[in-house]
Amino acid sequence: MRTVMHAEFGDPSHVLSVTETEMPEPGPGEVRVRLLLSPIHNHDLWTIRGTYGFKPELPARAGTEAVGIVDALGEGVEGLTVGQRVATGGTFGVWTEYFTAKAAALLPVPEGVPDEVAAQLVAMPFSAISLLESLGLSEGDWLIQNAANGAVGRLVAQLAPARGIHVIGLVRRAEGVAELAAAGIERVVATDAEDWKDQVRAIAGDAPIKAGVDSVGGEASGEVLSMLGEGGTLVSFGAMASPTMSISSGDVIFKQATVRGFWGSKVSATMPAEDRRRLMGELFSRLGDGTLRLPVEAIMSFDEVREAAAANFTPGREGKILLKP
Repeated sequence: MRTVMHAEFGDPSHVLSVTETEMPEPGPGEVRVRLLLSPIHNHDLWTIRGTYGFKPELPARAGTEAVGIVDALGEGVEGLTVGQRVATGGTFGVWTEYFTAKAAALLPVPEGVPDEVAAQLVAMPFSAISLLESLGLSEGDWLIQNAANGAVGRLVAQLAPARGIHVIGLVRRAEGVAELAAAGIERVVATDAEDWKDQVRAIAGDAPIKAGVDSVGGEASGEVLSMLGEGGTLVSFGAMASPTMSISSGDVIFKQATVRGFWGSKVSATMPAEDRRRLMGELFSRLGDGTLRLPVEAIMSFDEVREAAAANFTPGREGKILLKP
């Protein structure tokens, strides 16, 4: 079968290739899945670069989220059937024609949910709603986030209003404001404007901004922190621009601020099953009422994987890049 692999860490647009590998057999408690579609996530590409929290042995496979068809069942697997459509958001090495996964890591996909949606339902949407849950915000509270035009930024902006949470989004260029407005996402400010902080304060009024989400790093971390109210919490979710955070010690001290990280994989792995079911139910409800939208920018084949990896960072991209065998 055909598998996307890399023999060294580096730029995904240079090191990825398609290799012939053996068909896997599912072990006890495992399921073999035939891949339909898999999204490219930033963390997939950071893993290929060797800069993520998880570093696989080389030569390595890639990809972590997918929708596919159950092809074979390992010993002791119950509740799943051959031919059933399933999704997974935490199975490493899914950029291959067939992969094995723990049965417990697979989510049956309801009829009526398109493959393009199911392929990206688990990882980013679940991370976004888990992030919201972790902030402990109440109805009427304010949240600010950078990278508002990124995948998670868009998801947070779609999911928070249903909880009564107000979101202010930051983007680096004025064009991003119009792009998000076209997607129905308002309260977005471009930080390339000299008065962007005044714009943020005008939106929130006298209400304190209780939480900030930083997905960029560098100076952008400090920008988010500077807008928080006293006792606010800054959460580091990603590091798109820099692996370090540049923040003012004065803001931390005098705002009595809390700075912490959020790693979706760790949060998901330790989350009680009851909470997981509740949050997944909330996601399906938001899909059903049209609040949650998961657009697709392009579907590309394994043979185009290098081009697909490069396309992931195209400015103005509105939807996910999906891979197909």
